[in-house]
Amino acid sequence: MKVLVTGSAGLIGSEAVEFFDALGFDVHGIDNNMRANFFGPGGDTTWNRQRLEASCRRYTHHDLDIRDRLDVERLFQRNAYELVIHAAAQPSHDLAALRPFDDFDVNAGGTLNLLEAAHRHTPDAVFITVSTNKVYGDNPNKIPLSEFETRWDYADPAFAEGIAETMSIDGCLHSVFGASKVAADLMTQEYGRYFGLRTGTFRGGCLTGPHHSGVPLHGFLSYLVHTALIGTDYTILGYQGKQVRDQIHSADVIGAFWAFAQNPRAGEFYNLGGGRPNAASILECVELIAEASGGRRPTLTYDPTHRVGDHICYYTDMGKFREHYPEWVQQHDLPAIVDEMVTNAIAHLD
Repeated sequence: MKVLVTGSAGLIGSEAVEFFDALGFDVHGIDNNMRANFFGPGGDTTWNRQRLEASCRRYTHHDLDIRDRLDVERLFQRNAYELVIHAAAQPSHDLAALRPFDDFDVNAGGTLNLLEAAHRHTPDAVFITVSTNKVYGDNPNKIPLSEFETRWDYADPAFAEGIAETMSIDGCLHSVFGASKVAADLMTQEYGRYFGLRTGTFRGGCLTGPHHSGVPLHGFLSYLVHTALIGTDYTILGYQGKQVRDQIHSADVIGAFWAFAQNPRAGEFYNLGGGRPNAASILECVELIAEASGGRRPTLTYDPTHRVGDHICYYTDMGKFREHYPEWVQQHDLPAIVDEMVTNAIAHLD
């Protein structure tokens, strides 16, 4: 099998490269290190690309911009890809508001370029787009909440397992980033439903792991670990630090993609996250990091102004995906995720 991974030096992309290389597949990756352009030196993924090139024997890297329609089409013309994992994106709410054309051209335009190239040249390929829970905008904030000492949680028992795909994407505030990802999400579905391309869209929550280049504007848990270990400031933006997210390890993400790829349902869409058991607030994550690191914590500062469209509480109902793919098993619980990230970060600091 020949696999194409976009955003191959990022968290999800690099996990996919390693996974499919280990299976013996030929893996091509697209990554032009746009993350460094978006986020500066802290977002630079050169180290991860070099790590893949050194360790993955079947990996071929393409320094290509997915906004370049002709280059994307030429790549598909030259290669008969059987599986495409599209993980390249501009991922930040705040940056999208400052650079809306770059955000939309990457997230929406780049996705369309890849879909159309696949439709023209590899119509039998499985095509997976990494979407986001931000397609639901701030609709999750309309659910009644209960406030506890260290977190918010859903007061409505209908959401005991989290947010399902029945949540509306309409009538809400998305942020510029959320809107561009909605376009990519729906276009991926449409290429499945209208053209019959074997597409799957995965609306990720907090996707995380040891190879995340976390920065203040993206990669919450990775960046929180970094600030804790070096003892610098971490600024909580609104909601008293009680806002809740569910974390899913990048390896479990790729496991879900592989389950879908082996039995694709054209045009389907799934929420993807760690679920209620892996949900924690910022305050609770600080304590988990302290437990894993021998008491290291960041210096917490507080800004009461929350990010536009930010969720107060969000964790993922995985019921639909588990029903369709019962063979998928989530391997990493939240303490194990934090332990691995702390251990890996300490090794890099040393």
